[in-house]
Amino acid sequence: MFSTILAIAMQVGPNPSIQPVDPIPPELRELRERQKNQSVEVLDRLSDCLERAEKEAPAMMMQTAEWLQTASGIEKAQAHHCRGFTQANLSQWDAAAQSFVAARDAVPAADVKYRARLGAMAGNAYLVAGELLLALPVLDQAKTDAANADFAALGGEVEIDRARTFVAMGDTDNAEQALLAARKLAPLSSRAWLLSAVLARRTDKLDDAATFIAQADRLDADNPEIELEAGVIAILSGDEAKAREYWTAIVTRPGNAQQKSVAHGYLAQLEE
Repeated sequence: MFSTILAIAMQVGPNPSIQPVDPIPPELRELRERQKNQSVEVLDRLSDCLERAEKEAPAMMMQTAEWLQTASGIEKAQAHHCRGFTQANLSQWDAAAQSFVAARDAVPAADVKYRARLGAMAGNAYLVAGELLLALPVLDQAKTDAANADFAALGGEVEIDRARTFVAMGDTDNAEQALLAARKLAPLSSRAWLLSAVLARRTDKLDDAATFIAQADRLDADNPEIELEAGVIAILSGDEAKAREYWTAIVTRPGNAQQKSVAHGYLAQLEE
């Protein structure tokens, strides 16, 4: 039994990879309301550009280059925004991050929410690119911008990415502090609680891990990622029956092929 527990404990848990970013954030709608007379056409162009970037990215690379030649002010920010999103769709994460930074820097000072959003996107892209030393200062600036904009929900997302960056750097203490901040800023974010549970479990803080995963489960019941981690924490805490319950729920529920495969593997390890 000990070898089985050890094998399951070695699992990395939920993959904290990049989460899909809403390409057209709500800040743009707010911007439209503030600048109706001059920005409707520009925002429509951005919306069209972002939609087409998902379907015909190579062509949009050429069009965004042309757009940037004549753009200025908020339009320049949006042209860089679309170019970054296009590059992300081409998996050019380093270039995408640079475009998002350029977009952020072109945003007028009054639109601090949009600036914060673009900074968060830039930091996230650097993180996916593995450029940790570039990601951290960009995320730190996004954290400041989100705080200045009183944008707690985005601040929570930024803290999650800061935590992921610290984990990749091997800095557990700062990762824990970032996740603590994420839970305070976005207490209804099941992802903040889930990743807190994963980190606590990996650092042998099982009581904390159990508390965090229970809250994640309350916020997002029947989420297979949460159930996978809850089962791991349960078995490491000596509750095999609870672990089976979580993993069996995953394999008997429709969909979630990837999580089903992992859950099957965990249950097979128990049988062995």
